[in-house]
Parts: sequence; C-alpha cells; structure tokens
Amino acid sequence: MIEILLILVTIIAIIIKSKKSLHMLQQNLYNENNRYVKWVVNNSSNFFSLELLAVLIVAVANVFLIKEDTISLILNIIAIILYIIYAIKFRKDLKNEQVKKPLVITARVKRLIATTTILYLIPIVLVIIYRDNLLISHFLIFIFILFAYLNTFVILLANFINKYTLEKYVYHHFKSMAVKKLKSMPNLKVIGVTGSYGKTSSKNILADILNIKYATLPTPRNLNTPYGLIITINNHLDKFTEVFIAEMGAYVRGEIKDLCNLVHPKYGILTRIGTAHLESFGSEENIQKTKFELIESLPLDGVGVLNRDDPKQVSYNLKNKCKILWIGIDEKDVDVHASNIKCSSVGTTFDVTFKGDKKKYEFETKLLGNHNVYNILAGLALGREFGISITKLQQAVRNVKQVEHRLELKKMGYFYQIDDAYNSNPVGAKSALEVLSMMPGLKVVVTPGMIELGDKEEELNKEFGKQIATISKADYVVLIGEKRTKPIKEGLKQAKYNMDNLIVYNDVKEAYNFIRGIKTKKEIYALFENDLPDTYNEK
Repeated sequence: MIEILLILVTIIAIIIKSKKSLHMLQQNLYNENNRYVKWVVNNSSNFFSLELLAVLIVAVANVFLIKEDTISLILNIIAIILYIIYAIKFRKDLKNEQVKKPLVITARVKRLIATTTILYLIPIVLVIIYRDNLLISHFLIFIFILFAYLNTFVILLANFINKYTLEKYVYHHFKSMAVKKLKSMPNLKVIGVTGSYGKTSSKNILADILNIKYATLPTPRNLNTPYGLIITINNHLDKFTEVFIAEMGAYVRGEIKDLCNLVHPKYGILTRIGTAHLESFGSEENIQKTKFELIESLPLDGVGVLNRDDPKQVSYNLKNKCKILWIGIDEKDVDVHASNIKCSSVGTTFDVTFKGDKKKYEFETKLLGNHNVYNILAGLALGREFGISITKLQQAVRNVKQVEHRLELKKMGYFYQIDDAYNSNPVGAKSALEVLSMMPGLKVVVTPGMIELGDKEEELNKEFGKQIATISKADYVVLIGEKRTKPIKEGLKQAKYNMDNLIVYNDVKEAYNFIRGIKTKKEIYALFENDLPDTYNEK
C-alpha cells in the first residue's frame, strides 16, 4: 500500500515538472540546434533539487531491502514527505515566476504528452507484473523515481522519438498538402523576406502597402519556419489571395534554401544582415551566405530588393542574374532613396526619390526610426514593380499599422512606452536609442540586454551600455537581470553615466512600478528594449 502511495506522489511531481519541461522545450523550438539541451545545462538548478536527490537515494536503499519491514516503510514515508516538500516548493516557484509566453497546448504538445506518458507507464506496468517479486518491484520503483528525477531528459527522449516517427509523418503529410495547394495557384505572387533583423516588420509593412491594390497574405506573427509556412499555406491561403509574403527565419546554413524550395518565391527582400543568432551560425560569413540563399533561389525573371547601406549586402558576390532593386538612405545611387527624415512623437516624415524620376515625393508614417524607413523603402520598391501608383503608395504608407513590440509607441497612463521588446539586436537597439533621443521630456531605458550573439555577446552589450549613455541621453536606466546585464553596466560606467540613476531589477514588472513612481512635471518616454523569453528568467 505504501508503495502505491509513493508512486501516486511521484506521478504528481512528474506532472508538475513535465509542464515546466514542455514549456521550455517549446520555447527552445523543440530542441532545434540543441537549444533545449543547452538550456537544461545552463539551468540545471531549476530541476535537479536536493529533495529529489534524497528521494533517489532512499529508493536505492529500498532496492536492497528484499522484504517489507519497518525500515522499508520508514524509507517510503521519508520519500513521500520529500516529494511533497519538493512539489510545494516547485509549484510556489512556478507561481512566482514571471511567465511572458505560457505553454501552448498544440497538437504537437499533445503528442509529446502522450509519448511521455507511455514512457512513464512502462516501469509502472512492470511493477504490477512483478508485484510478487519484491526485489524486482523495488528496483522498478527506483527506475520510475529515476525517470521522475531525470524528467527533463525523459521529455527530450519523447521529443526525439516523436521527431523521427510521428512528427516526420505529420510533417510530410501536411507539406505535400501545402505543395499541392501552391501548385494549384500558378498566378500567385510569392515574396520571400529574410535577414538578421526586421523580417517581421518588413513583412507586415510590405503587406500593408501591397494591400492597397492586391489581396495579400503575410505569414502570421513570426511563423517563419517550415512548419509555420506549411500551417499558413494550408490554413490561410485561399483562391482569392493574390500575393503571399513568406517570412523566412534560419539558425544554420541551408535553412533558407529549404524554405525557398518549399514556396518558390519570385520576389525577395533582404533586410539588414548582422550578428543575430551568431552562436548557432558559427560565423558572420555563414550568416551572410544563408541570408543570400533567398536571392540566389529566385528565378531569372525574379526581383530581389537589397539595401545599399548594408556593407554585407554590397560586398556579397551575388551569383544570380535576376533583377536587383537597391534601396538606401546614406547611399544615393539607388532605385529608391529616402532623405529629409524627421522623427517625432507622432511618427516619421521623409522624402522619396525613385530612379529615373527627379521629383521628390513626401511620405509620412506612424512608424518610428530609420530602420522602419528602410522597410518602407523595400515595400515601395516592390509596390512600384507591381504597378502601384505613387499616390496610392503615399496613401498606403500613411495607413501602415504600427508593428507590435517593434518601436510601438503607446500611452500607458502616466507615461509613453516605446515598446521595442521583440528580439533586440545591435542595429535595432541603436536605432531605438536614436528614436528615444528625439522625444521631448524625461527619458528612461528599460532593457535586459541582447542575446544569441555568440562570443561577441558581452562586447556588444558593453557597447550598448555606452550607446545608452551617449545616444539616448537617458535620465534613468533600468536593467532587468542582475547577472545578464553586467556588461551593459560596465559600458555605462565607461561612458561616465550617472550611476545613481541606474536601477537593477530581476522582474520587468518592477520597472513599470518604478516609472510610475517618478516625480516630474515632464512627459515620460520609456524605451523597453528587448524582452527575453522565459528561458532567460533570473530568480
């Protein structure tokens, strides 16, 4: 009877732990490029507690007690008590933890839960079969407890099993459906958008511009993986769609090429190329070659849009002979050029010159920052290519919607928030600081810093700290995460920032409370630069 109680308590602990493990597996893209494994290694304290280790030791001792006696009973009771202590502590930690993006129970997660359940049922079924043999049953209970202790790896094993069985079948089934659907739409204009920074913004801006003449479908949110494109095609593409815009993300060489082989874009936009995901790519050269897989996959009658202000695009030896349209702000010898850019608290105004037309055309947008001007220029380049008049393009740009969490200006009661929380990078962060510097009133920067920059991460975050001090002229700086933000703090010191105005919290909620508590008659503008996923939470 006591063994049954022990198993039941263990199951409760497994359920609590599995939710956390599945959440982290999902946020780490189901262990693509070993992201989940790296997270487990870096956050082992979240799972391997002393209470669970003690339960494991008790279970080992129990194996050697062949007969059920008082000592065995005491050991099992101790194990149950330890489990209860662990479960209470773990659940309390989960409740106190700030979760920005909760676990989404998708079909894939449901399949993972089913496989994980089967793995845990194996030792339980064997315990029932060998219940009359105390040595074997005690050993099997130990195995079950060991599985509970190693829950993160059991989830990983379930993911591995599914990936090469169920997921492989599901993927190929839905992929064939998507390919068949695309083939049935020969007149569909397919545009690929990739780059290190600004893919989602560029895609959404382009969709808003082209929608003035064409029925346009962009991939929702940041569904920029093979699964994401397949879901979009199967669930959202219909016979009325005239233009399909496919955002394309990658972590290693060849992934953009695979996406191009899936959707076969005729048009391609390359946003800025930088050091995002340098850790997984291995080198800046690999990043550059991967991003250009889009342009080099275009047909000979295709059109690529490149940025002449980006050295990594200008220096690349392009092998494709398709038509290239260049955009630029600093460089004037381009097909679409922006000048006289003025940014304010209500948006941005700028002039545009099209190659072959000496006239300057005035444009205005609710969006902020030069990098959004680049995204608009790319949209204008393809808009002209698609036969949209300049008057219509001006109207479309005026109506472009703010992109969520990408320099999104919004009133938060007592202060204005410049929400640039999505996926901060060196280029975008600098641009965001420039936008903040143009705002009237008191200025605040809130940031946890930048991630996935490989060996350059510390150096780039230190430089970011210097830029906060010199570019934004921030009155206050709020850093989120004491450990991660040390390089930013060092950069602020080197730039001789007033460290009395530096505040460090481990929870971004405290930053909101701090800003609301600032006593001033001026309007407050707070730049929230980056918001790390739950995998980077500091306790």
